[in-house]
Amino acid sequence: MTNRNADDGRIARGGKAVYGASVGILMLEARFPRIPGDMGNALTWPFPVHYRVVRGASPDRVVRRQAEGLLDDFIAAARELVADGVDGITTNCGFLSLFQDELAAAAGVPVATSSLMQAPLIQATLPPGKRVGILTISADTLTDEHLRKAGVPEGTPVVGTDGGREFSRVILGNEEELDVELARQDLNDAGRALAEANPDLGAILLECTNMVPYAADINCATGLPVFSVYSFVTWFQSALQPRAEF
Repeated sequence: MTNRNADDGRIARGGKAVYGASVGILMLEARFPRIPGDMGNALTWPFPVHYRVVRGASPDRVVRRQAEGLLDDFIAAARELVADGVDGITTNCGFLSLFQDELAAAAGVPVATSSLMQAPLIQATLPPGKRVGILTISADTLTDEHLRKAGVPEGTPVVGTDGGREFSRVILGNEEELDVELARQDLNDAGRALAEANPDLGAILLECTNMVPYAADINCATGLPVFSVYSFVTWFQSALQPRAEF
């Protein structure tokens, strides 16, 4: 939050432990590689962010078991980030849309839990007869409730990478080695499958925050705009901390 005030910046105001990192990111507890572009790699962001790991929130537990028993832990971690000084909260898993309402109520600052929340806005930008489609890390466990909580339009097509060779297995299995090229092939294959199965597709939305490094590849493979948590959080941050140079 800016320190500019009626004194034209001559008086600096305190009250925080950390300044300049307006976005707080709630992280799963994981050991898989986070390459540049991944939400959990701090080099991804063109602005400072503040992280908090939620202990016990494994990829398997959050994605395959609907984050069972973890709501209180996420609320506590969000409150800690706000106490440190962040102005808004996001998370590093699209499946945490399940906790959107509760986190927004508890944190006291704007909360954007899931990349999936972009779906209604993306749909509104598309020409008549076109629709957005979703790529997810686990089509088997992305439920109607996850989509409803994020405001995803009913009937939005979904394709997962869970049938691929590398990406879903490594991330959900929390493995410590990732073959980046095989993961890239998984994402390209899934993007093409989504586009081929839906001739009316106008844009692709990446549910998984670990898919961001492959967004440009999916765009090249399909010729479609690709939205991700990166596009979402950069938009979110631009409102939490507007540029003062204008």
